[in-house]
Amino acid sequence: MKHPQAWARVLKHDVLTLWFALKHPQTPWHARVCAAIVTAYAFSPIDLIPDFIPVLGLLDDLILLPIGVWLLLKMLPDQVVSDSRQRAGAWLHQEQRKPRSLAGLIIVVSLWTLAAGLAYRSFLA
Repeated sequence: MKHPQAWARVLKHDVLTLWFALKHPQTPWHARVCAAIVTAYAFSPIDLIPDFIPVLGLLDDLILLPIGVWLLLKMLPDQVVSDSRQRAGAWLHQEQRKPRSLAGLIIVVSLWTLAAGLAYRSFLA
């Protein structure tokens, strides 16, 4: 079993790989859409399920995100993955900051607002 820090580094590299694959001209449109969603969520400054919620709080970080990344890497052409891995490695080697996703923030806040509105409405009925 990998050390948790090593596993987190690999996941960070893979998410960056998807971020570069999103911009790669040979990325198929369906993979581009999926990569946009996964990277927007991964780079969002807030989580869909806050980490302080027992068990569920870590579900997205430990299960959902890695599965999404793994599936996306499998659906991308080998050349896109290779080129994107190189770019991600160079990015990390230069110690640039992790990209931030305004789209991810908007998606998460929108989902929480929708859930709160539905909960509020169901309690009034």
